[in-house]
Amino acid sequence: MIALSKLPTSTADSTDDAAVRLRSMLVAADSLTVRVPGIEAYVGGRHAVTGDGRLRVELPARSHLTDHLTHQRETVAMVEVTDLAPTPVRDRVRGRGTLTGWLVTEAVLTAGDQEPVAVLDLATAELTVDGRSTHVDPDAFATARPDPLAASEADLLCHLDHHHPQTVERLCRLVPARQLQGVRRVRPVRLDRHGLVLRLELTAGDRDVRLRFRTPLRHPDHLGLEIEALLQQAHGCRSRRAR
Repeated sequence: MIALSKLPTSTADSTDDAAVRLRSMLVAADSLTVRVPGIEAYVGGRHAVTGDGRLRVELPARSHLTDHLTHQRETVAMVEVTDLAPTPVRDRVRGRGTLTGWLVTEAVLTAGDQEPVAVLDLATAELTVDGRSTHVDPDAFATARPDPLAASEADLLCHLDHHHPQTVERLCRLVPARQLQGVRRVRPVRLDRHGLVLRLELTAGDRDVRLRFRTPLRHPDHLGLEIEALLQQAHGCRSRRAR
């Protein structure tokens, strides 16, 4: 990923450490895959990470996974999550996370009925980005705080992509002209507290460019000011249309 030296920078790297990235992926993910011996289950919209870093999963009713845990009460498990770009780009996979440990059931009273819930007692965690895997310490995962834009990133990026293409075009003025040579299309592909990432699509291959905010965001409400600051800086640059 190319970081633009002309833009406001911070001491933070363009991406967060692995523990923060993994926590952010879990916040944003619509689904995850749970594997226990002999069973694979896709769990959509039924997971959450507690304040102390425990992964809780509401078990699908009348499923093999639920039946297995009802009898076993706990089992070794692997949980996999995939980070997908919400905008329609060619390679949507931005990263993958894998967590292993013991999946233990607990009961939560809901409307007078017992709803099965499982909690993962984390043993190992790993983050894979751009083909490189990084071990995530369980204690670091437990104390990490997700990116403040993680929960809203998909909606924000899709809104920018679908309704404000002129804004993306203006932001392209901040990209060095040499990086736009041969570019056929530009789409926003990532948004986090450090900045906005644009995907420059060429006939063969893609290139990601990060436009950094002046300082990392601490709250989603600060996003508008940082985008406006980028646009103000772009206003002073010559138009650089992707061709």
